[in-house]
Amino acid sequence: MKLDDRIQSVLKNKPSNTVLSIRPDQSVFEAIEKMAEKGVGALLILENNKLLGIVTERDYARKVILKGRSSKATEVREIMTSPVVFVTPQQKVDDCMALMTVHRFRHLPVLDGEKVVGVVSIGDLVKWIITGQERTIQQLESYISGTYPG
Repeated sequence: MKLDDRIQSVLKNKPSNTVLSIRPDQSVFEAIEKMAEKGVGALLILENNKLLGIVTERDYARKVILKGRSSKATEVREIMTSPVVFVTPQQKVDDCMALMTVHRFRHLPVLDGEKVVGVVSIGDLVKWIITGQERTIQQLESYISGTYPG
């Protein structure tokens, strides 16, 4: 589990790689309700399996609450972020972290061609790196103590 690992490896190791989405004509209230139910901070906006945008809790706070709009009367298409920055399964973890840092977002859709195959969060990537570091530390401790096999 290293920085130069591919995103496809991160997706394979996620406990659940279900792509959570909503249609662009659904209300912001429905989107926030689904995010709360699923314990996530973002949903992809899909129509006919095509990625149109992404909506996040930040979009809700800045484009609905602060503007005094009604979440039940506002459609997701009105506040979604589009076009969406995305990556492919072959991109490296460190490239994705750099992309998220530069653009200041926490969720990154993964597309294989035009098909959405997953979403990685900054938390997923940090967990990946920390797990790799923990393994390295354990191996080094084993080596130093003389219990390292080989």
